[in-house]
Amino acid sequence: MALPILHGVGRCTADPEMRFTPAGTAVCTISLAFNSRRKNAAGEWEDGDVLFIRGTLFRQEAENAAETYARGMEVIVTGRVKLDQWQDKETGQKRSAPSLLIDSIGPSTKYATAAVRKVDRQGAAENGSADPWGSAPPAAGGNYSDEPPF
Repeated sequence: MALPILHGVGRCTADPEMRFTPAGTAVCTISLAFNSRRKNAAGEWEDGDVLFIRGTLFRQEAENAAETYARGMEVIVTGRVKLDQWQDKETGQKRSAPSLLIDSIGPSTKYATAAVRKVDRQGAAENGSADPWGSAPPAAGGNYSDEPPF
């Protein structure tokens, strides 16, 4: 059975935390809050239920997220919800909490602007990778632009 997918607009409740596994894989965790805010009969904003969840990203996306996001930023997220389980070291009781394996994350431009910059991936071509972004551009005169299409 597939994990349930969450799509939503949330807010970073803390700065991202970056670490590396013993094998050298980048892992970034981001604490997120999703809430249902609405105007009441008096026209004032009131907060509804809130879901606090910890999101996790891996590899290059983890490094990009750690450099991009900060506490308080509004983000658009897609990910798979899973249940983390562990045993409490102090009491020995089993604990659990929902978490989010983030597939995609981006800044919300509802109340802010964002500047998108393509990550330099030239090192992949030097390592013999088949990565299409790591190769050199075509020879001059070709119909090529290294600018993103947006």
